[in-house]
Amino acid sequence: MINVKINGTPVQVESGTSILNAAKAAGVKIPTLCAHPDLPPNASCGICVVKQEGSPKMVRACAAACTEGVNYITHDPEIVEVRKSVVELILANHPNDCLTCGRSGNCELQKISADFGIREIPFSRGTKKLPRDTSTPSIVLNPEKCIGCGRCVTVCQQLQDVWALEFLDRGDETKMAPAAGVLLNDSPCIKCGQCSAHCPVGAIFERDQTQDLWDAIRDPAKHVAVQVAPAVRVAIGEAFGLEPGVISTGKLYAALRRLGVDAVFDTNFAADLTIMEEGTEFVERFTKGGILPQITSCCPSWVDYMEKYYSDMIPNFSTAKSPMMMQGAMTKTYYAEVGKLDPANIYSVAIMPCTSKKYEIDRDDAMRSSGYADMDLSITTRELSRMIKQAGIDFNSLPDEQADSPIGQYSGAGVIFGVTGGVMEAALRTSYHLITKEELDKVEFMNVRGLDGVKTAEVDIKGTKVRVAVAHGIANVKSVLDEVKKAQKEGKELPYHFIEVMACRGGCIAGGGQPYGTTDEVRAKRIAGIYQDDVSSTKRCSHLNPDIVKIYDEYLGSPNSEKAHKLLHTHYTARPLYTK
Repeated sequence: MINVKINGTPVQVESGTSILNAAKAAGVKIPTLCAHPDLPPNASCGICVVKQEGSPKMVRACAAACTEGVNYITHDPEIVEVRKSVVELILANHPNDCLTCGRSGNCELQKISADFGIREIPFSRGTKKLPRDTSTPSIVLNPEKCIGCGRCVTVCQQLQDVWALEFLDRGDETKMAPAAGVLLNDSPCIKCGQCSAHCPVGAIFERDQTQDLWDAIRDPAKHVAVQVAPAVRVAIGEAFGLEPGVISTGKLYAALRRLGVDAVFDTNFAADLTIMEEGTEFVERFTKGGILPQITSCCPSWVDYMEKYYSDMIPNFSTAKSPMMMQGAMTKTYYAEVGKLDPANIYSVAIMPCTSKKYEIDRDDAMRSSGYADMDLSITTRELSRMIKQAGIDFNSLPDEQADSPIGQYSGAGVIFGVTGGVMEAALRTSYHLITKEELDKVEFMNVRGLDGVKTAEVDIKGTKVRVAVAHGIANVKSVLDEVKKAQKEGKELPYHFIEVMACRGGCIAGGGQPYGTTDEVRAKRIAGIYQDDVSSTKRCSHLNPDIVKIYDEYLGSPNSEKAHKLLHTHYTARPLYTK
């Protein structure tokens, strides 16, 4: 620990702490645009300059470490003037179309400009005319609005290890773009949307498809059936002033009905269905000498990454579809049959925390297993919150309502799919039953929980040892898979039997389509909300969900049956990093 002063106020911090974080510990906010708690500092924006008492120099607080005994001056008239000038220079090179920007009202540049009271720009405007990149179904790049903060590039390269984004050219011609100057859809991009989640302005954003849903609701010929993902319920309240982690499930159902949809289901039901299929698949592999380790396949960004970077491990991938796609297939088959509905008239919609789900609905021909597009539309948490506001719905005053039957009831195991380690824990709860034919006394598997980038555990199932690994944030996956490949190459015992991967840090609760401002503090609150929902569930294992038991009895037969494989399983294809 070292002792420093912030504007004369003593504060003790760990050695190596940045001036920015020391000021925060002292209750002083230093403005920034490029800094983000998820990312290493790059000091690109220059707004966080501070003074060191006794020195004429200004240093950038985000990247400069504190020195023992120094008094740092974070605000005085000169510093404020310098910061204001930096913001004015950024604005001089930024489009002046805030009213029609997707980040209007939630833009960090807009907020900092308001804080400095900027009313006019004293510099000549120099905005560049650069084309939008709308090539992917998930996210849109608008490089005209890029402020050069570097967050998106750092996220893509360091947190995700994808390297789809880069800064191209030099000087005034520098621009953020896909590596090699190709379109985003032709790059290694996995559509995770973490670039958009970390962008402080409107340079990267989700493809807005709210009008498609409005049009479907207005169409009297369409039966609009909507499913809600587990992570949405603990985050959407943030758009309406609630704390992260507040469980808003019942209000979500109510809001969707007031928007005018015809049926409200829960993706958690299909998460339970996924566990029955994926868990059965794992037990078959584990007990009968199948290909191990089995790797989970619920995250479409991870699937896309695997097909591009680790296509040699396709045989290790579970063939089970994601819960969203299973729910879509069941909506247009089982639900249509029970409700005597023409599946051609059902418009199947998913509310997801994820931008890559927009890509997943058309990923391959297996996504039409019902004979139609199993999913017609996927919109993000952010898009739904905008629709609720457009409709004038007072979200916080809504009563709690229930999901519709027969594909809406879920177990606690279904809801924990929304967090890193949740798929693994849910699978272990049911795998224990499938192997032993007994029920667990204690269903929590604490070793697979938390925000460590890689979590490992050995689970004892009545004498049978099952080694598992959980990785989140794509950059953390490489070490796990390389460990497996090394053991295979050397003919050694496999380090893991079952591996879960989620593309986004923290899992779906921090997906690319969740409310802006996600940090580890926010992640922790959302995760707590998910586990609270699990604990409050009357059934906490997927195989105990009565609607799951019923759908197998009445329609699917048994997990991994021929019918289940047709409707609930998929296949994978090796894909090149760059396409033309």
